Amino acid sequence: MYDVDLEAFWKDDELAHKDNCFSTESPQVALGIRMHDECVFAELGEEGNPWGYIPRERRIELNKRYNDKAEKIVGRRLLRETFPEPDEQFPAIRRIGEIFGGKYVFNGYAEWLVGSCSTPQELEKLLDRVEKMDLRSFILPDNWESEKKRIYEKYGKKPPLWRSVRGPVTLAASVYGAENLIFLIIDEPDLALRFSRVISDVIFAYGTIMDEEAGYEPGEAPPGFSFSDDNCCLLTPEMYEFFGYPILKRIFDYWSPNPGDHRYQHSDSDMKHLLPVLARLNLTGCNFGPTVLVEDIRKYMPNTRIDGCLAPFTFMSNDEEAIIAEVRRDCEMARETRGLNLSTAGSINNGTLLTSMRAVMYAIQRYGRY
Repeated sequence: MYDVDLEAFWKDDELAHKDNCFSTESPQVALGIRMHDECVFAELGEEGNPWGYIPRERRIELNKRYNDKAEKIVGRRLLRETFPEPDEQFPAIRRIGEIFGGKYVFNGYAEWLVGSCSTPQELEKLLDRVEKMDLRSFILPDNWESEKKRIYEKYGKKPPLWRSVRGPVTLAASVYGAENLIFLIIDEPDLALRFSRVISDVIFAYGTIMDEEAGYEPGEAPPGFSFSDDNCCLLTPEMYEFFGYPILKRIFDYWSPNPGDHRYQHSDSDMKHLLPVLARLNLTGCNFGPTVLVEDIRKYMPNTRIDGCLAPFTFMSNDEEAIIAEVRRDCEMARETRGLNLSTAGSINNGTLLTSMRAVMYAIQRYGRY
């Protein structure tokens, strides 16, 4: 394993996260990688589906064993070891894709939102139906009120806020089809604009309903919102400004109106061409695809924390020399501007080993000093 002064690293890393990773007191680039629950299988040589159901006690046992190993290799226990009791969890609310007639299907490896329409005529009927829906009664299950009361009386917990969602382009592409969406924007802009406005209204309704369920008056709930929109890369800047940008603008204006409020976009795709448009949203944080590098983002977003830009497949390959090369590249790009939170440009997957995380730490400690 690469030589890392673990005690010094974590001491410096605590300072590195101050001021959204822009602090002049930061001695080194911040580390955003903390690994994921699914990584326990390859690390421990255990059988199991990283994306399937795992009993609570089994999950805790795996995470504890993983953390024992992590403590030796990277100097920290990384994964959760406490999980809510089964009766402490609120009943699931219906998800946004279901409002648009879609179905979430798990194929054993990943979950996909299967669409519900594919022609302009079908889309019009769908939007007619959504606009007439009583969203509160559709979203909340029949036992919501009784469970909300029981959980609060037993555990003192209120329902969680709804502060992140699949981004508008990805949602629309899943519901209607990626190519169909592109042709719709070009050929039938009025219907496309209506589609965008309905998505915006639904997202706004979700957020305000869950604010109310958590006991907040309008406009008084804690700020912050984030979008995950991988498919935004499929649109030209003009298309995105027409279809996606107004939705993010509306939601951020309501839930993140102040300069320091959380405004976040994740898009682990090649969407460099959209940076000038996204820059106008004054994001406080971003996580883009591995081809969208620090120097690209900084041209348009001087004050945005960059969570990246290590390619997930490089990280998962456990090729430590390649990992160090990418981390060194990112550190050197961020040296003048700061604001880098060294993370993967996308998901951390099973197969990624703790020794690879240590290699990242080594590269930061050697090449990421400010």
